[in-house]
Amino acid sequence: MRAVLQRVSSASVTVDGQVVAAIDHGLVVLVGVTHADGATQADWLAQKIAGLRIFEDEAGKFNRSLLDAGGSALVVSQFTLYADARKGRRPAFVDAARPEVAEPLIEYFCGRLRAHGVPVQTGVFGARMLVAIHNQGPVTIILDAPA
Repeated sequence: MRAVLQRVSSASVTVDGQVVAAIDHGLVVLVGVTHADGATQADWLAQKIAGLRIFEDEAGKFNRSLLDAGGSALVVSQFTLYADARKGRRPAFVDAARPEVAEPLIEYFCGRLRAHGVPVQTGVFGARMLVAIHNQGPVTIILDAPA
């Protein structure tokens, strides 16, 4: 599993003109799933995200986790994180897991984040989403779960 984390002051997901999810302070978590991923990768990623110290303390140092900062997570499935654009001009997505594999694993991942105490909102799997991200910092971190 691969995740792109963006620390945000606010974020939302709109589908067909309707806001389906929104958070204030926290993280947008763009998540991609590949064929070899399973519960082990989802567990690792959820624990890492809940405890990763990328929020500033009073001294301006990255000493606070999402939990410490009282933030939420907006999780958005994004198969394009496994795009292969090394050849040609059109990316290939053969490394991205099929929807019937990816969707339940992303739901499991969200459940694990919640189990760590993180309030979670989600986009709509497979929908065309408009994601509004107010990146704070900016802070953007890429995480790849170990195989």
